[in-house]
Amino acid sequence: MNVPEERQLIKGEIADYWLSSEGILYSYSKNVVRTVKNISGNIELVKQITGHRKVPLLIYLSPSPVPDNETRKFSAEQLPNVYTAMAMVSKPGLAKFIMNILFSLKKPPIPMKSFTNDEQAKEWLKLY
Repeated sequence: MNVPEERQLIKGEIADYWLSSEGILYSYSKNVVRTVKNISGNIELVKQITGHRKVPLLIYLSPSPVPDNETRKFSAEQLPNVYTAMAMVSKPGLAKFIMNILFSLKKPPIPMKSFTNDEQAKEWLKLY
């Protein structure tokens, strides 16, 4: 985790965050079960961090338990309320697996792309 000295790491229940000077929100996913309750709390945390602005998200994924259908639906509904785009950085296959779980029946509500390299992810997010 390379958080610049001038930036504060904000710890959350399901992820830790920091906001770059470029306006990209960096997220370090935690290996916890996602629920509607902790996703709701996380959405509020993100809004506090971003000043209620929609921002691009660069998330470093970690394997975590598969959430239930209600949580997946809620999460997908909330994404466009806080993010303009999402770049997922992980080992090959993990991001694709997560996207298949969340969006198996319809396309993602915001632009999403998976990467194994965070510099490529950052460059892609600059489009949003």
